[in-house]
Amino acid sequence: MEDLHLQKLITGCIGQDRKDQKALYKAYYGFAMGICIRYAGNRYEAAEIMNQGFFNVFTKINKYDNIKPFKAWVGCIMKHSSIDFYRNNWKTKYTDSLEMAEEVLSSDSTVGRLDYEDLLTVIRRLPQTYQAVFSLYAIDGYSHQEISLKLGICEGTSKSNLFKAREKLKKMLVYA
Repeated sequence: MEDLHLQKLITGCIGQDRKDQKALYKAYYGFAMGICIRYAGNRYEAAEIMNQGFFNVFTKINKYDNIKPFKAWVGCIMKHSSIDFYRNNWKTKYTDSLEMAEEVLSSDSTVGRLDYEDLLTVIRRLPQTYQAVFSLYAIDGYSHQEISLKLGICEGTSKSNLFKAREKLKKMLVYA
């Protein structure tokens, strides 16, 4: 997006102009959904997370520092919204034993032909607790210490969930 056009949209969003908010939403929809879907259990949750993220973007847009890239700022808000969603819902939604949370990958794709979308599909089939830690660590580059702070879990739990996520991914990919 052209810098001048982006600045106009940001200025309009600061003034709560609905047309500019809609244009900004449309411009960053795909990018934001790509981040949220890595943390959500399905597309509906991802859309819920993304909408909350855009609400945060629009309410905090006056705090945006235009020296930094806007896309990165939006990405941070979407990651934080995803983490907040996970933290607020994991106790009520994911109370089953992690050992019992088995997901089976359908055999319609092969390891040799995995592309980005196939890999995301496999990651989405992980139990939510594993998915969140795996995405934060392997995709976003957070350390276990940072993950433990963001998710409100012990550092050892983060390491354990990452190990278990990797093991499950290996099994899913072998049987794909």
